[in-house]
Amino acid sequence: MIAYHIAVRNSRYATRPAVADDGESREILDTVLRSLEAAAIVTEGDRVVVSNEAAAALRLVFDGRLTSGVLAQLAAESQRVGRRVVAEIELPWGETVRAVHAVAAPVLDSKRVVLLVTDVEESRRVEAVRRDFIANVSHELKTPVGAMLLLAEAIRDAQDDPAALTHFIDRLIHEANRLSRLVKELIDLSRLQGGDPLPELSEVRVSDIVSDAVEPLHVRAEAAGIRLEVAIPANLCVLGDRRQLATAVTNLVENAIVYSSRGGRVGVGARERVTPEGRIVEIAVSDNGIGIARADQERIFERFYRVDPGRSRATGGTGLGLAIVKHIVNNHGGRISVWSKPGTGSTFTLHLPAPASDTTSSVTDLVTRPDSPEPGATRDDR
Repeated sequence: MIAYHIAVRNSRYATRPAVADDGESREILDTVLRSLEAAAIVTEGDRVVVSNEAAAALRLVFDGRLTSGVLAQLAAESQRVGRRVVAEIELPWGETVRAVHAVAAPVLDSKRVVLLVTDVEESRRVEAVRRDFIANVSHELKTPVGAMLLLAEAIRDAQDDPAALTHFIDRLIHEANRLSRLVKELIDLSRLQGGDPLPELSEVRVSDIVSDAVEPLHVRAEAAGIRLEVAIPANLCVLGDRRQLATAVTNLVENAIVYSSRGGRVGVGARERVTPEGRIVEIAVSDNGIGIARADQERIFERFYRVDPGRSRATGGTGLGLAIVKHIVNNHGGRISVWSKPGTGSTFTLHLPAPASDTTSSVTDLVTRPDSPEPGATRDDR
C-alpha cells in the first residue's frame, strides 16, 4: 500500500497537484512513477497525461487512452465526488480475466485524476494454493491417524489371538512410521521455503552426496529384487549443502525402487558439462520401471501428487518427495528435468552449477537408459 500513500495522503481529502510545469518536477515525477510496483496513471478527462511501465505491463494504456472502460468510469467517479474511490475489478486478459485492485484520487484544483492499479491475481493464486495445501495436509494426516485408531481397537479385541495381535501391531508400527515421515517432510518443506534454505554452503564431492543417499537403500533395493548401480567420478564437486543434496538424491532413488519391478535396475551417475550459461554438474537417477505418462509428468512435482497412489501409500510414500527435490535444486540455483516413457522407465536429472575452478573436471557418462535422450536435451523442466 506504499503506492496508495504516495497518491493519497488522507482518505478524506483530495491530493495536492503532483505535476508541475518545470522540467525538474517532471523528472522527479517520472522517477517516482518508475519506482512504483503498482501501475500508476494520471488522467485528464479521457486522456492519459502520464503513466509508468507497470501500467504498460498490465496493458492499461494504449494510444494515450485507458484501455479499460471500468477504470475510466472509476476515474470519472472520483473526479465527480471529489475524493478517492476504491474498487476490485477484473480486466480482460486474452481469453480470461485478471483481477486488480484500483484506487482513483482527484488532484486538488485540477481536472486530473491519479489511478493506482495493483495486480492481485498472483496473491489470489497463492491463497488458492495455501487452501489446497491445508486441505491436502488435513487429508493426509487423517488417513494414518484414522488407521492407527482402528488398529488400536483391533489390538484391544485380539488379546487372545497372538497371530492377529502381531499382525495388527506390525501394521500400527507401519502407520506410525508413515505419519512420522509425513510430519518430517512437511517440516523439511517448510524450512526449504524459509528465509535461510542453505545454512551449510560448501564445496561438496558428488561421490559423497550419492554415497550418503544410496548406502542406506542397498538393503531395501535387494529386498525388492532391484539391482542398484552407481558410477560417480571421484573429483566431481558441486557448491551446496551436503545433507540437502543427499536428501534430493535419496528421494529420487527411493522413487525409482518403488516404481520398478523385481529384477529391475536403478542407476545413479554424474558428469560435468559446459553450457552457454557456464559449467554445470548433472546427477541422474534412472530406472527401467513402469514409466510416467505425459499427463502425469505435468504434475509430478506438485505436493501430494502421486502417479500410483496405491503403490505409494503401500510403501510409506507421502507424495512430498519430488516437491522437496524441486525446492532443494531451486535453492541451489539449479533445475530438475525428467525423461520418461510408460513401460520403459524414467530418468530424473539434477542440473547444478559447478563451483568456480581454473580446471575442468573429467567428464563421465551418466548411468542412463541407452535409449534415453541426453540429459541436457530432456524436455520437461520443473
